[in-house]
Amino acid sequence: MNVASLSPADDDEMRVLELVKTGRQRIRTELSKAIVGQSEAVEQLLLSLFAGGHCLITGAPGLAKTLLVKSIAQVFHLKFQRIQFTPDLMPTDITGTEILEQTESGKREVVFVKGPIFANVLLADEINRTPPKTQSALLEAMQEHQVTAAGTRYVLDEPFFVLATQNPIEMEGTYPLPEAQLDRFMFNVVIDYLPEDEEVAVVSRTTSGASEPIQALFTGQDIQQIHALVRKVPVAEDVVRFAVRLAAASRPKQPHTPDFINDWVSWGAGLRAAQYLILGGKARALLSGRANVTWEDIRVLARPVLRHRILINYRAEAAGQTVENIITRLLETVKDHDSGSVTR
Repeated sequence: MNVASLSPADDDEMRVLELVKTGRQRIRTELSKAIVGQSEAVEQLLLSLFAGGHCLITGAPGLAKTLLVKSIAQVFHLKFQRIQFTPDLMPTDITGTEILEQTESGKREVVFVKGPIFANVLLADEINRTPPKTQSALLEAMQEHQVTAAGTRYVLDEPFFVLATQNPIEMEGTYPLPEAQLDRFMFNVVIDYLPEDEEVAVVSRTTSGASEPIQALFTGQDIQQIHALVRKVPVAEDVVRFAVRLAAASRPKQPHTPDFINDWVSWGAGLRAAQYLILGGKARALLSGRANVTWEDIRVLARPVLRHRILINYRAEAAGQTVENIITRLLETVKDHDSGSVTR
C-alpha cells in the first residue's frame, strides 16, 4: 500500500500530502548543502518533526549538531533560537521576565519580555550543564506548549520543538536529566564521528567559499497539517502489540520479562515508549511513501526510542553490557508475530 491510498479530508491536506511525496528527496538535497553524511540522525530528526515530538541529541563536540538543527529549521521555515546552558543560567533566562517600562505618556507599567523559548525550534545546547531548577523550566513548555510567568499563562507558537544536546564526554560538573524529563523526549539521536571520506568533504567545504543558502520548502502551517496526516496513517493491531510488548519486555520483574532484563536493568521503558514507537512508525511510513506501519518501522525506531528510557544497573556495567547491547537482545527476543510470549 502506498501513501496515495490515504484519504485527505480537504484540498489543504491533499496539497500537504503531495508536498510530502515530492519533498522527501528535496529535503535531503537542501540539507546536504550544509550537512555531510549523518543520514540516520537526519532521518530521526525529520521523523520527530513530522510526528511533533522533541529530541535529545547525544554527541561529542564539533559534530555539527547545532548546524544540523539550524539547517532543518531553515528547510521548514521555522523560527530558530539557541540557548547555551550553563551552571549560572536561571529559569527566567529561558522563559522571559517582567520589567518595569515607561510608556510614551510617562506612565510606568510592568511588561513581560519573552525569552528565547518563544520560538518554533529551540536548541537547548548542553542541557545537562545547568541545574535541575533551570532544566525544569522546559518541562511545562515541552508538555503543555505554554509557559507560566508571574501567574500568567503564555501560549507558545505552533509548531514547537525542543532539540536538546548532551556532551557524553565531559561529565564532570554536569546535572544528568531526571528520568521524568528524559521521558518527554521522543528520540535520543546519537551523532557519531564521520567516516574519513565524509570528513574530508566537510573539511574541504568549510575551508572554501561560502556555502549555498538553504531553500525553505515548508511552512509552520504545513508542519501542523503533516502532524494531522501522520496520525491518520493506519497501523495493524499486531504491530501495535509488538510495540507494546517491546516496551513492556524492558521492564524488570514483570510476568513476561526476559531473564537478562531482570539481571541487568534497574528501570525500563514506560507507556510513552510504545506511543512514540507507533507515532514514529507512522511518520516513517509517510516519509517513505507508504500508508501503513510495518514491524520493520518499529524495529528501526527501537534504539532512538528506548536508549534513554532503559536504566542499566551495576551488574550490567560489570559484565560489560551497554544499553545498545540490551536493545539488540530485546529485538532478538521479542517476537513480532506471536501472541505475546518472549524467549528467555
